Amino acid sequence: MSGRVQRSPNDNPAVLLLDLKLPKVDGLQVLQQIKSDERLKLIPVVVLTSSHEEKDMMRSYKLGVNAYVVKPVDFHEFVNAIKELGVFWAVINEPPPGSVKKAP
Repeated sequence: MSGRVQRSPNDNPAVLLLDLKLPKVDGLQVLQQIKSDERLKLIPVVVLTSSHEEKDMMRSYKLGVNAYVVKPVDFHEFVNAIKELGVFWAVINEPPPGSVKKAP
C-alpha cells in the first residue's frame, strides 16, 4: 500500500469503519443514516465491533453494511485485522465506477 488516502470525487472516504457500540449513539442508527443519504450510501461500510450477537449482524446486513468483522481481543491480532481490511478495501476491492479516485 502506498499509504495515501483514496478519496472519492466528492471528498468522501473510500471506506468507513463503524463500531456498533458507540458511547452516545447506536452504531446501527448511524449505519441507517449513512445508507439512507444519497451522498454517502455508496461508501462501503465495514462494521468493526465486539458484538457476536446474531441480531446485530443480521440488522447490519439488512441495513446495507458491506462487511461485518468481530474485533479480535488481542491487540496484535486487531492491528493485523485492520491492515488486512485496509489492503482489501484500498487495493483488492473494485469500487463502483467514479466513486473513488485511484492513487497515482
